[in-house]
Order: sequence, then structure tokens, then C-alpha cells
Amino acid sequence: MGRPMEANIHNPSVGGQAANTPSASASNGTSSRDRILALMKRKDTLEAEISALSAVLDTHGVNMQTPLTTFDGYPRDDIDVAQIRTTRARIIPLVNDMKALMVEIEKALHVHHAEPTGTSTSTDSSSTSVPPPTTASQGETPVIEAVFAIVDQVFPSSPAEQAGVQVGDKVKRFGSVGALNHEKLAKVAAEVQQNENVRPSSFSPAACSSQACWERS
Repeated sequence: MGRPMEANIHNPSVGGQAANTPSASASNGTSSRDRILALMKRKDTLEAEISALSAVLDTHGVNMQTPLTTFDGYPRDDIDVAQIRTTRARIIPLVNDMKALMVEIEKALHVHHAEPTGTSTSTDSSSTSVPPPTTASQGETPVIEAVFAIVDQVFPSSPAEQAGVQVGDKVKRFGSVGALNHEKLAKVAAEVQQNENVRPSSFSPAACSSQACWERS
């Protein structure tokens, strides 16, 4: 796996409104379920934006940490330094917004489940369950399913090949490792070692399982 994409996160901005309390949710006429669905829609939008910008970096063969200057301090002439810097500058706040949004979604889910049955203002009689986001336990970094690495090699007869992984596949989640916590792919290697004797499950492109989440162009 190569080309990790990770933003250094400092002073995270808040990508959305503060989570509603049950009373606030009822008073403004918006059910907690509707709020969760709106937050999940925002999450999908952010993921798409991060993925698109990461693809721009891929075209230059760089990631968020790749040096853009030569050994003597001059800008590299083999890549579009200006475009890469602009793209990186756009990715960082989006990742920060995603992290803040995941916290909001988790709070909204707690509010939703704390409401007494039948208090929802939704008029949909066949209420659709709200899919929970992929979050970590309190104090841990949420696992965000945005592309953070691209497979550049698959060894013959390896577990990856047996699972159907192909060169060029984009990794969005690997076990408990995601875009915010892969630590330059070090945690991916640790996850592989921990599951060394676990039989990998096959996967379909753009589908996610409990083991991993991938994307294929």
C-alpha cells in the first residue's frame, strides 16, 4: 500500500451546528431522526470532497507529507507545486470538519435513542432506521471512511489477493484504521499483524465490510 494521505490536524474547525438537545430538537420542529439524516448527508458530501481532492494529489504522485522543494530549498520543477499546496490547504479544514461532524453525529444519535418512543415529529409511518456512523469509543479518533491510501502492490497468493484486492484500489478503512488515525500507514501494518491468522473475507468494489472498506475506480 502506498501514498498515504493524512492531514496534520490543528485547531479543528466545526463543520456544522452544535448538536441539539431533545428539548431544542422538539421546539424547532425538527426531529432528531431528521437531524441525523441531515448530518449523514453532510458527511457523505465531505467524504466526496476529500476523496476528490486526494485524487488530485494522486495525479502528482504526492501526499500530504511529500516535500515540495529540492534539497537546496528550491520548488520542485517536476510537479505543480502551487496546485498541490492549494489542494492540501483545502483538504486540511475538510478533514477537521469531518472529525467535528462525526462528534455531532454521535451526540445526535445519543439524543435520538434517549427520546421516549413515539415522540419523533416525523410523519413517516414506516420509519427507516438511521445507520450509525463509524465512530470510535470516547477519547479515541473516529474512523472516517475517506480514502487515505492506494494499493500499489499485491503479492501473489497473499491474503490481499485472496480477498480480491487489486492494484489501484483505494483504501477507506482497514479494520479500525481510517483517514484520521493511520499514522503514515503504521497502524495498517499493526492491524495486519494482529489479524495474521484470520481468513480474509472477499469484497466487492465500493462495498464495505466489518474488516475493511475499499473503493475501485
